[in-house]
Amino acid sequence: MEKLVFEIQINASPEKVWSVLWDDISYRQWTTAFTEGSFYQGTLEEGNTIKFLDPNNNGMFSRVEKSIPGKEIKFLHLGEIYSGVEAPQDWGEATEAYILEENEEGTKLKSEIQTPAEFKGFFEEKFPKALGIVKNLSENQL
Repeated sequence: MEKLVFEIQINASPEKVWSVLWDDISYRQWTTAFTEGSFYQGTLEEGNTIKFLDPNNNGMFSRVEKSIPGKEIKFLHLGEIYSGVEAPQDWGEATEAYILEENEEGTKLKSEIQTPAEFKGFFEEKFPKALGIVKNLSENQL
């Protein structure tokens, strides 16, 4: 497992950044950095299963391990989805967390990823772009 950490300073409140991260319309905007047309199904409550999908119903499913609205959310990735069919994977502790820390300039958004080595390059390329979009949306939306 590789641990990756990405951080960005955003001139907006943690509540605003949280809203950009998880509201349906803005989620679809910032996740274009990973896959055009991305969306999720499910609710962001601890213990729930969430499906992260593309327009062809391919993606992954994960369990919400921790959810403190406006502060932190952590997903444990359980498997992949192909044409809507779940395929469990033995990824161990493959996690993805978003941590929002309020400061004088607004919010520091930190993403911590535990990933199999095979996905490291993908995340290193795509995550900074995705967080840049979150920053832009958070600072420029009313």
